[in-house]
Amino acid sequence: MTPRVLVAGVGNVFFGDDGFGPELARRLAARPLPPGVRAADFGIRGLHLAYELLEPLDLLVVADAVRRGGPPGELYLLAPELEELPGAADGHAMALPAVFAALRAMGGTPPRLLLVGCEPSACEGLGLSEPVAGALDAAAELVLELAARAGEPAPEPVREAGP
Repeated sequence: MTPRVLVAGVGNVFFGDDGFGPELARRLAARPLPPGVRAADFGIRGLHLAYELLEPLDLLVVADAVRRGGPPGELYLLAPELEELPGAADGHAMALPAVFAALRAMGGTPPRLLLVGCEPSACEGLGLSEPVAGALDAAAELVLELAARAGEPAPEPVREAGP
């Protein structure tokens, strides 16, 4: 059976490098993807993502800007527990715990989650910084690798993958 994988780009395109996830999802959606894999830009629309997750998945790959202290453009692969995910402070961001809470309230079950993060440089203004834009190709390859292994056990909880 072909694994069902959703690549969800999240982030606010009006805040510079926070647009990493949406840009990665748009790039992936514009190219041929393996069977069972779909990529979509969810931006800050958490409830929309919760509705999409009502359709059972084998793997949800969330792409987002993630501050972990590395150099701008550094890629991270995280397998976070829901309790570890940061919440949103306002309506300009998406809070994944709220997405999963809404999903559960609608009778759904959260899928296995992996997060492909990119260390941002600046989260202000429009457009990605040069280091984050330069990491998009490597991030796309990482996501495709994850999708190809969707039926396998989860990878190590944290992996750093340079651009």
